[in-house]
Amino acid sequence: MTRIGYYPGCALHGSSNDFETSVRACMKVLQMELGELNDWICCGATAAHSINRKLSLALPGRNLGIAERDGYTDLFAPCPMCSMELIKTKKALNEDKALRAEISDIVETPVTGSTEVINLIQIFQRIGLDRIKAAVKTPLEHISAACYYGCLLTRPPRTVDFDDAERPRSMETVLAALGAKAVEWNFATECCGAGMTMSHEETVLGLSNKIISNAKAHGANCLVVACPMCHVNLDMKQGAVEQAHGVKHDMPVYYLSDLVGLALGLSERELAVDRHFVRAGAHTAPKTVAEKM
Repeated sequence: MTRIGYYPGCALHGSSNDFETSVRACMKVLQMELGELNDWICCGATAAHSINRKLSLALPGRNLGIAERDGYTDLFAPCPMCSMELIKTKKALNEDKALRAEISDIVETPVTGSTEVINLIQIFQRIGLDRIKAAVKTPLEHISAACYYGCLLTRPPRTVDFDDAERPRSMETVLAALGAKAVEWNFATECCGAGMTMSHEETVLGLSNKIISNAKAHGANCLVVACPMCHVNLDMKQGAVEQAHGVKHDMPVYYLSDLVGLALGLSERELAVDRHFVRAGAHTAPKTVAEKM
């Protein structure tokens, strides 16, 4: 069992706790123990940077300090907004000794910026695609997924540099290890509207409709994401999208951890997939042994 620092952030402990269920179930099977940071706080997304720069650094800075204090060299932050804020703060503190000292004083714990922050895709890369492939019990041959990175996972490019910012392929390599197919499509890194889902719903519905429509047009039978906000806009809001635009998508939206878990033999209930708003039909439901014969 390998232990790694874990920062769930507000979403995974709140509105997107299905994501945390999925992540924890996968990590358990893959022998990864998540050491949740003791007394972590909100990273400040999405408003802190627009209010006070020092606040926007202090909030994630404190979490980095806690990770260092507890001896974690790696910190797993599944939410792309959280991981981006942590990475940006780490970079800012590494580049400015005086700022690093000031933030350490504000949060009342030493912060050196030594802890590396990794996202959902990267933790699967760390575990190893060969190891994941060897653990597959139910190959996802029925899946033709549109891998949706959204606007945060690979950006900003000089700060988040684990994949190409405009044409990422890391999620596709994970799916290949599961026996799934990934379609080529046009909206992999486009924005779904993110937090505007409350203040400008019509914008989110329009963007989400374009994303789902393009995925379907290129042969996808599901979308796969690694962001709780993207999942909200594409799954929970899909009914509103259909009503607003007079369409019927019926497009399941999986977290990447959902598909890994299903391939490893976990059930939809164990992964909280059964709590998604759009449920898989016959075209994406895992095949039974009898159906494969």
